[in-house]
Amino acid sequence: MVALVVGMTLVVTALSWGFDQVVGGSDSADDSSQPTSAPGSSEDAEAGQAPFADPALVGQPWTTASVEGILTFRGNPTRTYFGQGPVPRDPEIGFKFPTNPMCSESTDLGETKTWCGMGWTGQPAVFERDDRTWAVFGAYDRNVHFIDADTGERILPDFPTGDLIKGSVTIDPDGYPLVYTGGRDNFLRVLSIDGDTATELWKVSSEAVSPVRWNDDWDASPLVINDYLIEGGENGQFHIFRLHRGYDDAGEVTVDPELIFNTPGWDDTLLAELPDDTVSIETSPVMVGDTVYFANSGGLVQGWDLSGLGTGEAPRRTFRYWVGDDTDATMSTDADGMLYVAVEWERSLQRSSEVGQLLKLDPNAEGDPLVWKVDDREVKPGGLWASPAVTDDSVYAATNAGEVFAVDRASGVKRWSIRLPGPTWGSPVVVDDVLLIGDCGGTFHAYDVSDPTVEPPEIWSLELGGCIESTPAVWNDRILIGTRGGFLHMITSAGDG
Repeated sequence: MVALVVGMTLVVTALSWGFDQVVGGSDSADDSSQPTSAPGSSEDAEAGQAPFADPALVGQPWTTASVEGILTFRGNPTRTYFGQGPVPRDPEIGFKFPTNPMCSESTDLGETKTWCGMGWTGQPAVFERDDRTWAVFGAYDRNVHFIDADTGERILPDFPTGDLIKGSVTIDPDGYPLVYTGGRDNFLRVLSIDGDTATELWKVSSEAVSPVRWNDDWDASPLVINDYLIEGGENGQFHIFRLHRGYDDAGEVTVDPELIFNTPGWDDTLLAELPDDTVSIETSPVMVGDTVYFANSGGLVQGWDLSGLGTGEAPRRTFRYWVGDDTDATMSTDADGMLYVAVEWERSLQRSSEVGQLLKLDPNAEGDPLVWKVDDREVKPGGLWASPAVTDDSVYAATNAGEVFAVDRASGVKRWSIRLPGPTWGSPVVVDDVLLIGDCGGTFHAYDVSDPTVEPPEIWSLELGGCIESTPAVWNDRILIGTRGGFLHMITSAGDG
């Protein structure tokens, strides 16, 4: 691998190499998905390394030893931690940030328009640092914001980027004062928050690898595990960087990222099935044991075994399954290693009818991994943009058309369904038996799901203004949620704000 640094941008010329590929599921392997860069050198060896994501992590905080909080989209590497209660029961708006709406102009597919507030996925990171509760998030005003989650006061000045930020930032889980964020300006960044201002330590362009397809955004929420930065891009590629985190002689945090692996998220078999080459990766990577899972907008779900990274071995693709349509929502898992996949319905391919729009997959099954499916093709575009929430025995989901429903986790039988003003793109979260979700009419809802088998009574609702596309963060009697109206809202119990 040859790496050139141009300014702060890594430009990579990758070397091809082969490996033995094991593919599960009902689709056969296709060797065009071989990676286009080699794994790390022997210095990466980590004897006795624990699994990347212990199955016991499902539903639990990412860590409490080094930094406590919601550190990435859906909280942890399994994307199953929704926050820490209590959930406000007598809610009021504690603050609205900032004073003026967060807006900027941005161009998407040739159309320039004004974007305001926070959208999909847009979940704030909330964490404890220096005896304060921080909230860090990107927004449509092209800035990363760093605020006090109790007061809304800026802790650090905003960090400006070149375009809006749709996705959710990630906070370093090992206690390094680092923030990882993508955006629509073509760059994935590492920021230091160990000072009076946020400082860019590194950035990489979506054009640093090849081949790339379709787009140059970074919307997925990265994972940082064992000093590896794991991320998919809308360039269609999946990337792993070795961060080489540390501190210099002055005690300031440092990183020296090295691209050690990348592979296309598509293969020739997928391209032959599609009427287009829209194969970007917007799903955030999900770790189950040593396997990382991701999907792309061509509907290809993949699993890659990373267990050999520490000893210089290549990641191996161990799972391949085609769901037939755009899969932007991040997958969820459970303690048994099942995958819960939310799929859009736009292309009207036969495959979409066969496998449905909400799927439970068993990656370890011999033969067809499809356990059950739920269809959502009544309207077009149909399907799901929101990530499903998996609890003990239920899966909660929200559709583009505004249906919010629960299914039995074991059987896939729908238990109940309610309708909200769509589209409902914000991913539902469940904390303390309370289901929280916003609608596109600007109302934020709390439902009692202590009995998940019956239609839940609404506990309360708040009018926030502006379509709610983002995902809430719940932390110690606070809920932080952004809207397209231009603001981040902090909701707390009456008398506490």
